[in-house]
Amino acid sequence: MVDPFIYCNPTKVYFGHDAMSHIHEELPRWGKNVLLVYGGGSIKESGIYDKVVDEIRKAGVSAYEISGVKPNPELPLAVKGARFCREAGIDLILAVGGGSVIDTAKVIAGSALYEGDPWELVKSRAQISRALPLLAIPTMAATGSEMNSCAVITNPDTHEKLGWTTEALRPKVSFLDPKNTFTVPPAQTAFGSADILSHILEVYLNRAEGFDAMDGFMESMMRSVIRWAPLAMADGANEEARANLLWDSEWAINDLIDRGHSVSWSCHALEHELSAFYPVPHGLGLAILTPAFMEYVLNEDTAPRLARFAARVMGVKEGKNEMKTARKGIKKLRKFFRKALSLPGSLSEIGMDDALFEDMAAHAMAWKGEDGILHGFSPLTEEDLLAIYRKAL
Repeated sequence: MVDPFIYCNPTKVYFGHDAMSHIHEELPRWGKNVLLVYGGGSIKESGIYDKVVDEIRKAGVSAYEISGVKPNPELPLAVKGARFCREAGIDLILAVGGGSVIDTAKVIAGSALYEGDPWELVKSRAQISRALPLLAIPTMAATGSEMNSCAVITNPDTHEKLGWTTEALRPKVSFLDPKNTFTVPPAQTAFGSADILSHILEVYLNRAEGFDAMDGFMESMMRSVIRWAPLAMADGANEEARANLLWDSEWAINDLIDRGHSVSWSCHALEHELSAFYPVPHGLGLAILTPAFMEYVLNEDTAPRLARFAARVMGVKEGKNEMKTARKGIKKLRKFFRKALSLPGSLSEIGMDDALFEDMAAHAMAWKGEDGILHGFSPLTEEDLLAIYRKAL
């Protein structure tokens, strides 16, 4: 049986080459004092910053800035931003950048109206009733944060990387122009594409009853990423490739494909600890861990689903032996990450050893159920997580 669910995604999306020209129309509808949040100098070098500032002037609103968001966003900047919002009377946030920037802006928006410690809100996954309205301009196809209600942030003091999901964090409006992703370097394009694939796989690898049409939709999106990611890496200005990846990233994690059954996010639980302890790009960590996870959980119960993935996504010829077909699919996925996306295939290749694996596995169990098991495609214990880390080494 499909689990009962409610689906509503009220984020308004402007998509295409004129998307940013609507910023000045939307800003006054949501506030008068806007905080612009971004990372480093890339949006200034690309000209995106100047376009945004021009739109802010047209809107006639007052603007302030906070910059310096890191690729793996950290809590202190969000704490600083929330405090500034209260002191300066900020009533609207505009995030310009990748998922790290948008996630930081979400934590600012969600904690600015509360006097308590923002980390307590994140750690308790507080279901807050209100937040500052957030508008987003993504500059990379990856997390899909511009159309969902989740933020992921790291506390560098405790080495905890946690997700905070509550409806109040969902952006009100997002402006998606594929041209804003033209300057994303090949490596970052690869990381983002691996992230998109993982978002879909976390839902797709599920043994619960679901919707056949949705399975087909997920398979189509995964084939799309596999087709367009290498083309975007080869030619950053390939607008068709960039547009497809950007739209894939939205639908991979905007709450549509996971309706009707629970999702454990097993690979993300593993990777969040990886990038909480080491400066590893999130997408790279997922590209290394995902094939190791798939190999580890392959058994008679999981083989049918993995064999379907192999045949319908990776193009493996279906055979009577589902275990064999599944293994071929995993092998082709690993080859895609290594050859087509030019990503390292093991943790040792990026200079890691097993020194912190036990700590990482213990932290990852924060995602477990009350019975001490990380439920999902295959039930996992802390020992299983440790074995997957070692398998990825």
